[in-house]
Amino acid sequence: MGGGYAGGYVARLLGKRGATIVSPENFMLFTPLLPEAASGTLEPRHVVVPLRMMCPHAELLLGRAVAIDRDRQRVQVETEEDLFWIGYSNLVLALGSISRTLPVPGLAEHGLGFKDLADAIQLRNHVLRRLEAAVAAANEQHRRRELTFVFVGAGYAGVEALAELSDLVRDALRFYPSLRHEQQQWVLVDAAPKILPEIPTRLGDYAAELLARRGVDIRVNTTLGAAEAHAVVLSDGARILTNTLVWTAGVRAHPVLGELGLPLDERGRIPVRPTLQTEFDERVWALGDCARVPNEATPEHPDPPTCQHALRQARRLAKNLKGERRPYRYRMLGQVATLGRYRGIADVLGLRFRGFLGWWITRTYHLYQLPLLTRKLRVLTDWTVALFFRRDIVELRTLGHPRGLRDE
Repeated sequence: MGGGYAGGYVARLLGKRGATIVSPENFMLFTPLLPEAASGTLEPRHVVVPLRMMCPHAELLLGRAVAIDRDRQRVQVETEEDLFWIGYSNLVLALGSISRTLPVPGLAEHGLGFKDLADAIQLRNHVLRRLEAAVAAANEQHRRRELTFVFVGAGYAGVEALAELSDLVRDALRFYPSLRHEQQQWVLVDAAPKILPEIPTRLGDYAAELLARRGVDIRVNTTLGAAEAHAVVLSDGARILTNTLVWTAGVRAHPVLGELGLPLDERGRIPVRPTLQTEFDERVWALGDCARVPNEATPEHPDPPTCQHALRQARRLAKNLKGERRPYRYRMLGQVATLGRYRGIADVLGLRFRGFLGWWITRTYHLYQLPLLTRKLRVLTDWTVALFFRRDIVELRTLGHPRGLRDE
């Protein structure tokens, strides 16, 4: 169950043994490239991989699991048209995660998420709309509010999204002569004492220094206190006028796990054994963001919710399903991130790179991990075109949502 990064790769690696994928979408999202899809560097369709192409030997059911009967080894699936049971010999749970939100007043009403492709397109449209609103603003205060962008969460998603979208705005301003000399304000907020706490300190410091030189207002040891229609209030007492609040402060396991009546840990994840079998049923397996996966290479810490670990878990689980029952063990190869404007950071096998080389290594690694040669070539073509042409500023608001007859 689940056709995301973890589940999709398990089905792909099982090959001709076959699998049945239950997923609400017919594609797998390659999340490391999501910021570039939001900024227009990449065509949004190119950061998703059709599951039927990725897993040609698997059966795909578009729907969601609503119940599990472990005694009779079957799952109840709800589709748009029907509700039925399907049997299984082994059940793999890879339901992924959703954005981890906090009970901050006004966040649900005024915050924008950044977890899937729809979020990325919505955020792109929103940012471009802010430029249009700034042009039409009646006074300086209104214009400043439209050109202020607040991101809460300074992990990979927040930093990369801010960097890419600030590049989008910079490129777009050539079409807005009245805004070229207006000051933009980009604010990055995080409760941790530094940004990108997952990476080595020197690389994190470089990222913070680079963003600061570009005018990003970095506020660490700070949380979001409240969100209003045209402002945010931070824990340090600052009230920032803005119409853009982006929430990228972590993820949590998908809540449907609780609805299925499965035993969960304190974070809502499925505890699994070293073989990736669940602790409550040896025929039920789990991996990815929805599972607490022990790693023999780092026994003191379960795996973090990253694509790199999900892929390695999928490889081990597929082998275990084929009969090679071994415990999962993986030592992280490194960590990479882009910072916009051909700059990035990379920690690979203990070697640390930054600047242009770090950016090139990051892109090379993402291209290597992207499944299907056709998708690699499409992404590579987009990157090549982006070297010679600036991003366009078209909105994608109505694509895929044709007007009804009464709307014409």
